[in-house]
Amino acid sequence: MELIVQPRCLHTFAARYLQSGLCALPAMRRQKRPAVSWKTYQQRLPTDSELERLFTQSVDAVCLVAGAVSGNLELLDFDQGGELFPAWFESLPADLQDRLVIETSQSGGKHVIYRCTETVDGNLKLAQGLRQGKLVTLIETRGEGGLFLCHPSPGYELLQGELTALAVLTPDERERLLLAAWQLNEVSSQPNAVPSPEENRPGDDFNRRGDIAQLLVRHGWRAGTTREDGNQHWTRPGKTSGTSATLKDRLFYVFSANAEPLEPGKAYSAFGLYARLEHHGDFELAARTLSQAGFGSGVSTLEMPLCHSSAAETKSTDPGRLPEHLFHVPGFIDLVMDFTLAKAPYPNLGLAFCGAIALQSFLAGRKVCTAGDLRTNLYLLALASSGTGKEFPRKVNSHILKRIGMVGALGDKFASGEGIQDALIRSGTMLFQNDEMDGVLRQINSDQDNRRESIPNILLTLYTSAGDLYPTRVKANQKEPILVDQPHLTLFGTATPQYFYESLSRRMLTNGFFARLCIVDVGRRGAGQKSGSARDVPDTILEVAKWWADFEPGSGNFMDFHPAPLVVACAPEAEQAIADLRRLTEVEYDRAEETNDEVARTAWSRTTEQATKLALIYACSQNHQSPKISLNAVQWATEFAMHQTRRQLFLASVYVADNPFHAECLKLLKILRAAPDACLQRQHLLRAMRCKAAEFDQIVATLVQSGEIAAISIPSATKSAVGYHLL
Repeated sequence: MELIVQPRCLHTFAARYLQSGLCALPAMRRQKRPAVSWKTYQQRLPTDSELERLFTQSVDAVCLVAGAVSGNLELLDFDQGGELFPAWFESLPADLQDRLVIETSQSGGKHVIYRCTETVDGNLKLAQGLRQGKLVTLIETRGEGGLFLCHPSPGYELLQGELTALAVLTPDERERLLLAAWQLNEVSSQPNAVPSPEENRPGDDFNRRGDIAQLLVRHGWRAGTTREDGNQHWTRPGKTSGTSATLKDRLFYVFSANAEPLEPGKAYSAFGLYARLEHHGDFELAARTLSQAGFGSGVSTLEMPLCHSSAAETKSTDPGRLPEHLFHVPGFIDLVMDFTLAKAPYPNLGLAFCGAIALQSFLAGRKVCTAGDLRTNLYLLALASSGTGKEFPRKVNSHILKRIGMVGALGDKFASGEGIQDALIRSGTMLFQNDEMDGVLRQINSDQDNRRESIPNILLTLYTSAGDLYPTRVKANQKEPILVDQPHLTLFGTATPQYFYESLSRRMLTNGFFARLCIVDVGRRGAGQKSGSARDVPDTILEVAKWWADFEPGSGNFMDFHPAPLVVACAPEAEQAIADLRRLTEVEYDRAEETNDEVARTAWSRTTEQATKLALIYACSQNHQSPKISLNAVQWATEFAMHQTRRQLFLASVYVADNPFHAECLKLLKILRAAPDACLQRQHLLRAMRCKAAEFDQIVATLVQSGEIAAISIPSATKSAVGYHLL
């Protein structure tokens, strides 16, 4: 007989949890999800009156929202009947065992619940294994952005402790729990990690004697304390404290979900780390480089990867938003960002970055170049929803240009391709800040005739003509076109994420214009603050901006018409880093060509060029009077450009279909991706797909066979229902 708990009783417990600082909400037990829209409550606790109103007669469970809103609440979820729980629990010290809150789950598993003194990561898979030929999750967490059902929901019984009196663990104690869970993982992420005695490949040799600590420090990681058992704590780049990973027995285990290019829940050998951090996952290039450095027996053939890395994985894995540390560029860009964030009514890091780097891109236009004649012209597209605060960074740029006498080079809209040409004839250098990029993106798809004077084609041609002569159209009463020598156009556009994703098509992704865009998803609006005026620009910013306005690298009376830009030198180690990136992207390009993947070929063909441009802008920001492209500049630019390429390939895999049937497959994956826990019952999924049952079965069979989804059993009122889970 199924236990039923009345909503009033559930509300009583939820009210107690709320008083303890936990975000408690009504839930539907069978679906394992909230009975209300819970996006708001990821940011704040419900009020007492809200909570009472939410618990209606249809509610049959209580759930807790994990993460910062509940005081850094985190759950360890032991699935498959909790089979690994005894071994995990016994591995902990007795004092830590006694402090944990433990409950059963409705599936027969175990929940371990606690809080932490520092921010917890998003959901992590800690241990997996094969059961009946299928890969299943045995232990995982529910952290920031996650939730879980709890006592007194039917099937959830407290075995130890009370949810109103949760232990608050130190980062070391939390790490102890996670590490103990990871050590029970049954699926190795390191095939061939242990070489046979007779092998002495460069990677194997580096695994034995490579300096892991030096490698990590060079990439911004910070070493922390070392436990008695030899486990050394490490903090990721961009963070000043806390444990993001541990190093023990020459294996680097990552906890943090914000440690790109390293992935959470994976262990990396020394060579795996070296390949990921130094060569962006290119194990062949990493082995060859180590061989040249004296590792191994000189064999530089392709080594077996010690952690997952493949073009296919890159295409199907979402790299997410740009990591926050990539929004840091020393010098002028940081100064402009700091001012914008201090004065904006709703400060947003991504928008402030886009505005600042666009301004630096424009100011250095026609004034600097690389030895290969690449310029600072940049096309930025910020994906920002309404109300995000996208107008304030534009205002900052406008007031700066006005104060230094360059407001005439500012444009706000694209009326036509011809209008862009006319603006460049007048000034030679333009900064367009366009809030209507949705229309430009749609033009790419609608311009079937590829009209030469369309806005996308004009922008594309100008981008590639930054170091050349650009002929404008021939007007009435003109015999020849007007030539613009080395035109510079910086674009800072914004678009609504929904319209942007809807506009994606194969035509757009293979268009050269799209491959040259830097796309920054700025996320949610920042917390409101007392705003200031964009006109109150500090002198430190104006002095640098004015320096760029007055800077004339050449000589003579015609420099405004025929500029002679300063060639910015590149440090030898920076040149080598660019060469390494070029080899890596050439390998990816060749793979794409072999598989006739036009989207991937287009994306990888521009990665090195984009990185070099970004490194040049970094150098100009860091030292405007004596810019030099350093290794730090190239490493930052490489990570930025690689993230952009991977994001583009992910978007192609999710939104761009090869045929109508493929489009239906992508639609089903998108629905599952948006569902709670990435799973849905068959009947709900069929209803959302709005297709015939026979067609639905064909789609499901294709995706199961390709390993993208798996059939699962979901408990229901009378019997288990068939459902599907995104893998």
